[in-house]
Parts: sequence; C-alpha cells; structure tokens
Amino acid sequence: MSEAAVRNMGSAGAVSPGAVDKDRRTWIAITCGAGAVGGVATAVPFVSSFAPSERARAAGAPVQVDISSIKPGEKLTVEWRGKPVWIVRRTPEQVESLKKLDGQLADPKSDRKQYPTPDYAKNPHRSINPEFFVGVGICSHLGCSPVDKFATGAQPSLPDDWAGGFFCPCHGSTFDLAGRVFKNKPAPDNLEVPPHMYLSDGVVLIGEDKKA
Repeated sequence: MSEAAVRNMGSAGAVSPGAVDKDRRTWIAITCGAGAVGGVATAVPFVSSFAPSERARAAGAPVQVDISSIKPGEKLTVEWRGKPVWIVRRTPEQVESLKKLDGQLADPKSDRKQYPTPDYAKNPHRSINPEFFVGVGICSHLGCSPVDKFATGAQPSLPDDWAGGFFCPCHGSTFDLAGRVFKNKPAPDNLEVPPHMYLSDGVVLIGEDKKA
C-alpha cells in the first residue's frame, strides 16, 4: 500500500488521542461502577447473615408486660422465647380453691425436676403474687397448648367437681389454675413457670428475676 493511501486511511478512520483517553475514562468509570454494585450485592448477604443471631437474641430477651388492664378471671398471652406465656388474673375464689386440690394433683408441691419451678413459685398458687399466675402455655406431654376451662362444674371431658383450670384436648391432660397437673394424666409435669419479677404492681418482667 502506498504512503499516500496510508495517509488517506489514517485521516478517514483514525481516532484522536483525546478520544481514546475519553473512551478509556468512560470504560474505567463503568468498570468501577460495576465493581461497586457487585460489592453491594455481596455485602448484603453477608450483613444478613447476622440477622438470625440478632433475632435469637431478641427472642430470648426479657419481655415487659403491662398487666394493669387484666380483669379478674381474664388471661393475657404474650410471647417469650417463641413460647406462649399466660398471665392469668385469678379471682379470690379461684385462689382459695387451689388450697383444696392437693389430693387430686400429681405434683402439688412442684417438686419434679424436668421443669424446675422457681423457689418463689413453690407454693399453692405457684406465683409471686397469689392473684396472678404466670406460666408457659405448653403441655408437658407432647407440647400441645391447653385451652382455658375457667368455668366450674361438670363439662365434657372434665369431672363434675371441676374447679377451673386448663384442659389439653390432644390427650386429655388437665391442670388447675396454678398450672399443676392432675393425677393419672398423660402430662408428666406441671406447666412451666418462667423466671419473672414485678417491676411495679402493674408491670411484670418475664424472662428475668433477681437471681437470674
């Protein structure tokens, strides 16, 4: 090819140094941008990997509950460590009835060790304050959740002298209003009493006590 042809081709198709530099800067910017996006994409799952431990920590944290609005004979359910926790405000009659049931119960003194009962709940009402029962609403048999049977007297699947309590429809276990299991039932233990303490007359902290 002649020198003139080379000169003509260069003048028609050659790219100036300035254009080359401009294009190079553009690609560098795009490449860096793509790298930054990739960095974000990999960072998000990494940060998310911390979430389970955070959720676990939150699930195990104490739960503060306002109990001032619970009326006598009513129950409030809250969640602690993924478990339903019942707070029952018992009537004076219900508290009094607990003293008469020892002979019908499998573990009236809460001596069994599978679900250790805090010392402050080793009494007939299994609570700090006789008026309030705080218990985990999970049957000690196979983990079902009992239902409320607060009404007294004869009812289906319950004895004629029923004084009120909880009934597990899965296998027929019955518990009194202190969560104590009756004799000859599938459930081997009383309902669990979680660690708890009162921050005031109307506020209870579940999951922590002064000894925890």
